[in-house]
Order: sequence, then structure tokens, then C-alpha cells
Amino acid sequence: MKRFERLAEIRRLDPVADALEIYRISVPYEFPWDYTRALELALYRTYAVPAIGRLLARTAELTEHTQKRYDDTVLLLDTIVEHGFATEQGRTAIRRINQMHRSYDIGDDDIRYVLSTFVAMPRRWIDAYGWRRLSRHEIVATTEYYRTLGRHMGIPDIPRTYEEFEALLDSYEEARFGWDEEARRVSDATLDLMASWYPRPLAPLLRTATLALLDEPLLRAFRYPRPGAATSALVRRAVRTCGRLVRLLPPRRSPHFARQNWEVRGYPNGYRVADLGTRPVPGLRGCPVRHQDGSAAGPVE
Repeated sequence: MKRFERLAEIRRLDPVADALEIYRISVPYEFPWDYTRALELALYRTYAVPAIGRLLARTAELTEHTQKRYDDTVLLLDTIVEHGFATEQGRTAIRRINQMHRSYDIGDDDIRYVLSTFVAMPRRWIDAYGWRRLSRHEIVATTEYYRTLGRHMGIPDIPRTYEEFEALLDSYEEARFGWDEEARRVSDATLDLMASWYPRPLAPLLRTATLALLDEPLLRAFRYPRPGAATSALVRRAVRTCGRLVRLLPPRRSPHFARQNWEVRGYPNGYRVADLGTRPVPGLRGCPVRHQDGSAAGPVE
């Protein structure tokens, strides 16, 4: 297996008809570390929307049970990647996601925005820091993968192309990012969780490094001090260097799924997909966004 052999395989497939197959090559074989980081950033971005961050703080899921909420989110999404949409495991994961979200009336604009972060942020991260840029086949396949997930979640008016998803993300954030004290608490709890995965003396350094990877709109929304230009340049150069080093390594021979990540720590004895996530009381706990005028998302059967 040569370094670019899987990319050649991807390019032989149809990016729409074979979207799931392409995504299941790209994520666990080509970019497992990068997709983990990019999807963490995708979800983290949503806290900068006051309506989302404020309710997350009030549910306390991401301030009091931060590791569990992280694990459950990772494992539910990972189950679909590993097993697909039509399998028993994949359908169970989708059902749990929908059961949690149906506890609230979720605004259509909000849920489409969250979906857009899953589409746009991996491309932006990998193009900046990955060992190679995403191919057009992978970009289209990723878009189709999340369009399919969106349909299973009952999301209306899903964008059709990557460019439409990216435009949605940028316009939404420009209009709705803003300061909220409770959202900042969720952000701080998330940064603390990420630091907790490493030796305690490294926590201040890791927090600074993480802030150096955030863009200006996020820093401004959470009112974090911007790291110095030299610090930001050093951190970003270090992450890019890691990508270049990966390019020199032999390609991965077996898939690495997110459930195998060492950051997932809450289930040392295993887990059942049907038991993951929260069982929120409707209108009170467990779901990122609540709106009185939205429509509840439901599964496509």
C-alpha cells in the first residue's frame, strides 16, 4: 500500500453514489486524527451562538458531565461512520440522536447551521493542517454523507452542495455569534476537559495552544484574549508540521475509528449504542437548542 493509493481508490468511485464508502475511507484511514479535531471544533463553534451556549449551560450536560457528553456525542456519530445508515447499529444511533433532539422544538435554521459545521470545518481543518488537502471527491462525498444524516434527522431544506453549506455557516455566524456569560462557562468547561487529557502541569500551555488555533470570530464571541502573533504562528506551524510528518509515514493498514480514541474515557468496560446519550425531560434538559417556534426533527424511516 503506497501513500496515495487510497486517494486513487477514492477517485475511482462516484462521489455521490459511493459517498458512504468514500467517507469510510477518508475518515478512519486517511485522516482519523484530523477528523476528530475538526469535528470537536465544529461542535465547539456552536457554543458561540448565545441561544445554543446558554441552553447547554442550563442543561449542565457540558459543565457537570463534560466527559460523558463528549464521549456520547463521539460514539453516536462514530457508530454511523463505522456501520452505515442502514444497519441495526447505525439506525439505533440515529434513533438516539433523534430521541434527544425531539425533546425540544429546534429551529430549522439552528439545526441546519449545526449540520453545516460538520460539512465545512473538516475541509477547512484538513486543508490547513492535514498531510494532504481533501480531494474534490472527498468534499462532495462528505457533503452527501451529511445530507443523508440530515434527512434521517428530518432536517428540512438541506443545502445541496458544499459551497451552499459553507455559505450558510459563514452567514449564520456573522449574524449570530455573540457574547453570553453562560455560553462562556460551557466553553471554559470544554477547554478544561481537553486539558484534562494531559498531565496537569501542561494545562496552561494547552489552553494557550488551543486558543491559538481558534479564529478571530470565536475569540471575540467568548471574549478570550488573543494569543500573541508569535505564539499563534508557532502553534499553527507545529500542527502543520505534524501533518507533513504523517505524509512521510506508511499509510494506515487498518481503520482507526473514533471509539478507539484515547480521549474517549467514560466506558472502559464497553457500551451499548442504545444506552448512549441523555434521556432529557422535554423542554428542560439535554438538547443543545430550544425554540418555541421551531419544528422537532424526526427520523426518516
